[in-house]
Amino acid sequence: MSKPLPQSESTIRVGPLLLGWILPGLGHFSIGHRRRGLLIMSGVIFLVFCGVLVGGIDAVDHKNDGLWFIAQAWCGPIVVGIDLMNQAWVASLPTPQRATLVGLSHANEIGTLFIAMAGLMNFVVLLDVLQAKSDEDLERRVESTEEGARC
Repeated sequence: MSKPLPQSESTIRVGPLLLGWILPGLGHFSIGHRRRGLLIMSGVIFLVFCGVLVGGIDAVDHKNDGLWFIAQAWCGPIVVGIDLMNQAWVASLPTPQRATLVGLSHANEIGTLFIAMAGLMNFVVLLDVLQAKSDEDLERRVESTEEGARC
């Protein structure tokens, strides 16, 4: 039989959740998991950057790739900004000019997939920040274990 959680641990922490959506990894960073937050931030931003590099700015397009955009939107304002740039600068151009600015065929699909993977990864990270305990970072546990061994 499971014990009910104390009231302070069962509440949803909206602050770290929102920070983690605004900038991936910032939610973990705010609750004291600095190393994990930096690793998450670098991983998600790397995937988004590579996705745009491979697939072009058109890899994020809420009008033509709506289902993919749902997964990509979990990366936060970074992806929303890329989509706004795509809609404002690229989508309004005539087809011959537009073809020089976007990724074509499989390259565009791979870029879209990279960014969707980053979004889904950040979704899982946001679920993790909901259940993570404050100041219980792996580095701190290792340091406290080493200090205990020295004594």
